[in-house]
Amino acid sequence: MPSKYLITPLLAFLFFGCSEKEKDNRIMDSHDLPNIVWLVAEDQSPEWFPMYGDSTISLPNLESLANDGVVFTNAVAPVPVCAPARSSIITGMYPTTLGTHNMRTHKPWAPINEPLLDSLPSYSPVVPEGVKMFPEYLRKIGYYTANGPKEDYNFERTDAAWDESSGERHWRKRKEGQPFFTVFNFAVCHESQIWNRGQDSLFVDPQNVQVPPYFPDSEVIRHDLAVNYSNLKRLDDQIGVVLEDLKEDGLYENTIIFFYGDHGGPFPRHKRALYDTGVKVPLIIKFPKNENAGSYDDRLISFIDYAPTLLSLAGIEPPKVMQGVAQFGKYEVKKKPNYTFHTSDRFDEIYDRLRAVRSKRYKYIKSYNTELSHALPVSYREQMPMMQALRTLYNEGALNEQQAAWLHSTKPEEELYDLQNDPYELDNLAGNPDLQDTLIFYRNILDEWIKESKDLGGIPERELIAQWLPDGKAKRLPPLEVDMKDSVVQLISPQRDATIVWKLPQDSIWKVYVKPLSKDLNFEAKAERIGYLDSEILRME
Repeated sequence: MPSKYLITPLLAFLFFGCSEKEKDNRIMDSHDLPNIVWLVAEDQSPEWFPMYGDSTISLPNLESLANDGVVFTNAVAPVPVCAPARSSIITGMYPTTLGTHNMRTHKPWAPINEPLLDSLPSYSPVVPEGVKMFPEYLRKIGYYTANGPKEDYNFERTDAAWDESSGERHWRKRKEGQPFFTVFNFAVCHESQIWNRGQDSLFVDPQNVQVPPYFPDSEVIRHDLAVNYSNLKRLDDQIGVVLEDLKEDGLYENTIIFFYGDHGGPFPRHKRALYDTGVKVPLIIKFPKNENAGSYDDRLISFIDYAPTLLSLAGIEPPKVMQGVAQFGKYEVKKKPNYTFHTSDRFDEIYDRLRAVRSKRYKYIKSYNTELSHALPVSYREQMPMMQALRTLYNEGALNEQQAAWLHSTKPEEELYDLQNDPYELDNLAGNPDLQDTLIFYRNILDEWIKESKDLGGIPERELIAQWLPDGKAKRLPPLEVDMKDSVVQLISPQRDATIVWKLPQDSIWKVYVKPLSKDLNFEAKAERIGYLDSEILRME
């Protein structure tokens, strides 16, 4: 891949064992390590937030955070739906490289992934060699890591990632003085809350909301928009509790705080769409001592960059396998990305495939199945009053062309949009003779990325499952090997990129193995890797 794309090649090598660099990282003074908090809103686009220019509703806690931080105007998700997007965030990789591009692959609460697809099983893709959940690297140097309540990584999480993952997570559970990374996920603004809270109190008058040009101006549309604004008020209240906890503990000023959405908004033509309404997300980063407070940054930053950036902020060099780049911190790259890449595949019970490349000026979208509508009849979304209203108005011929385009029964093979002059992506320029050079340029960039990133989207899902689950089940990692030296026990996994975790028999939390253990210690240990069953537990007594 040419350097201009800044896509890190997939390498088979990833610091297996304990390198000198890892030793240096482990002996860093914990007082020098920044505390980090992520505040994650589900299903929200930037366009409804005051810091992005919308005055419909006041969100005082987020506005205060924006005043203390940096607001990013070109932050994007690689996939416009939660589970694939979250697999990207937690690994620094593209879902199409991981095999997590379908929504969804792993469903921990049920053995059947998608009953409407002939009982498609729940499974964890076997990710490329060296790919790990990035909080593991933080735990190795002494961080307390906590997440909750949502995981949804599209694969079974590894025990090395979190000290705790639950709705009760909090940095206050760490040891005194221990640096922390804590993730708070907020579901109050999720797509489902548009209909689940449809009868709840509204904090804005539906007549006062702005209706974007791709939606008709109707009572149902205005009501659902008002519900979302009201849910943002509820979100802001919940975020305020976390910010107040930080201030009460004297941690706010020197904590790095990310606020972001896990993809675009909850509405039709937002979630599951490769338009900016689906992939563009709000992002605020508050740096220690409120560095660059109140400023705006238009760099391109994708979810694949979050993991390497956070590791860099903690002084850890990002693993070479990560496809994202460190945008800040000790290992910040000098040359920032010129393009972001976006994908769309199976959504619940319906298969489709689209790919896109985006710069600050243009977006190019390629459809591999033009016989399907952009408005896929995903049964989950069809519960939304707005979706039902759009279907009815379309069938009645009551929509103008801008409003009807997304609902047509077919879609163009290629779409090209000028984001500067057409931010809503309503005027497809792919057929414009004056822009054919631009069309070909972006087409070639996308084609090259598909090859270089080893995009798995062209392989039928059941073929991938057959590769990853021979005989219908995941492979098990081989047992750990033990090397007794002097007064210590060294643990070795024959699977060289596996992570070894251990714990005392009475403990519930697995620790990341970073150095030999005492012979006098009674402990349990195992190897784990994304896409494999854990090795048998080794018990030393």
